[in-house]
Amino acid sequence: MGTEHDRERKGAVAVNGPPASTRGRTDRPGSTQVVPSIDIEEEETRYLAPIGPTEPSDGRTQSAEPHAPLPVTTEELQRQIRELEARLKGMLAGGPAPEAGSAAPGGPETERSPSEEGDPAASASEPPPSEPGAAQDVLSTDFYLRQWGRAGLRSRSEEVDEFGFDPKSEARYRPLFDFLYRHYFRIDLEGIEHIPGEGRCVVVSNHSGGPIPYDGLMLRAAVRREHPAQRELRWLADDFVYYLPFAGTLMNRLGAVRACQENAERLLAGERLIAVFPEGAKGSGKLYKDRYQLQRFGRGGFIRLCLRTRTPLIPCAIVGAEETNPLLYRVEHLTRALGIPYLPITPTFPALGPLGLVPAPTKWKIRLAEPVRFDAYGPEAADDEILVRRLAERVRATIQGLIDDTLATRKSVWFG
Repeated sequence: MGTEHDRERKGAVAVNGPPASTRGRTDRPGSTQVVPSIDIEEEETRYLAPIGPTEPSDGRTQSAEPHAPLPVTTEELQRQIRELEARLKGMLAGGPAPEAGSAAPGGPETERSPSEEGDPAASASEPPPSEPGAAQDVLSTDFYLRQWGRAGLRSRSEEVDEFGFDPKSEARYRPLFDFLYRHYFRIDLEGIEHIPGEGRCVVVSNHSGGPIPYDGLMLRAAVRREHPAQRELRWLADDFVYYLPFAGTLMNRLGAVRACQENAERLLAGERLIAVFPEGAKGSGKLYKDRYQLQRFGRGGFIRLCLRTRTPLIPCAIVGAEETNPLLYRVEHLTRALGIPYLPITPTFPALGPLGLVPAPTKWKIRLAEPVRFDAYGPEAADDEILVRRLAERVRATIQGLIDDTLATRKSVWFG
């Protein structure tokens, strides 16, 4: 005959000593305390959530018995790992992390609901690949530099020559140069018959004054337009141009070559027509009061070039270019740090900013003299300093005479 006391003893265990919850109370020593039994495995199953997908709850009260966790497949575990890796990469890259459920790069695509597949508005809201993925990309200067660089590369030809000449860029600027040649400067050319139809030749000219020398561009346009063979002239540009941002690259694309003996010899070895300005920066930096007075022709490098390569030389005089941007003063302090020989002060620059660099529409005249040949000298004559200086001075006197004669017959700076 079981009593109620016996039934309680079946579901309990007897322990000696006071339980943890009753420590500190004054019970009799050695008395027996009864506490409920605890199933450890049952408690872990109740409070620990299973890993992997579980059955959705239908809102009904579940039974007290715990459900066994569903088995996790290898594919599902790999998908979760890929999602975590994609989120981590997005956080490290600074971009938006992919949402849960999206396929990682290189992984299988997740199933899309029919509403997503058939909704055109959802696909239209996604930015195209060419647009930036985040607002922080648009706000950074690197984004615009990349776009500018891509636009510059798209505008270039697939092939350029060894000196950087780009026919596609030159053709794009050609209408502007033709307008300057024919309508703005209204250039008169004399002596074009002295330039040979083929073979190498060196044109030696005075350098126009002003912050932007247009003489090289206009001399190239004159030969291309007026010569029967439409020869391409390459002119040697001053070194300081290549220290200015983008200026050297632009000049190379339009036909300029950096001035040095090696580049000139390579051009002449290819039977090219080239133009040199021996005055250099001293010529383009002449003050208005010193206009059309030739400066010293350096050390006669162009004479050595002609002697070594046995190339004919054609003196050239350009009149009208030194009034396009009359130079009133040169600021030579702190210009070395900027990589330029001087800072020009003209009636309009820097008072009008970039607009002050627009040239005045003066009337130009270009005169070419008969070729000077050096057949009587051998290549070893290039090492004779006295001979080189004497020949350079002779060419300088010829060009100065052409300038003086042209100025004597000119009636107006604007109309010739």
